[in-house]
Amino acid sequence: MDIWEILCQKAQEQYRPTEVTPFVYAHHVVCALESENGQIFTGFCIESCGGVMNLCAERVAALNMYLSSGQTVIKRLVSFRDRPPFGGGSGMPCGACREFLMQLSERNQDMEILVDLENHQTVTLRELTPNWWGYERYEAAKEKE
Repeated sequence: MDIWEILCQKAQEQYRPTEVTPFVYAHHVVCALESENGQIFTGFCIESCGGVMNLCAERVAALNMYLSSGQTVIKRLVSFRDRPPFGGGSGMPCGACREFLMQLSERNQDMEILVDLENHQTVTLRELTPNWWGYERYEAAKEKE
């Protein structure tokens, strides 16, 4: 079993759409990521009627990584609803998640994101966020060091 299959399996374990309360819905989008040191972290989407609490699976997995290990760099990421990515834009993180992942570490621009499990097709976060506004801030921070 290769790393993408392992990540998909770990994410799939989180998939169990649940109405937590009449106001909160969870586990309908899942994610697994491989951190820089090879650990795997998972997350699931949780949404509420008010919208204030909504968190995507990708951000939850990244937060789990940071809270559990202090790591901020992600090597690989997979996210999906009821089945692993199958091409055609499936498995792509939303704009808010792309932004958070870029802000978590500049090195995350090189993370691989699974687009199609069967063909092992991936894209990098850099490809999904061309001309990202935050590079200037990372450069300014390096100059202060």
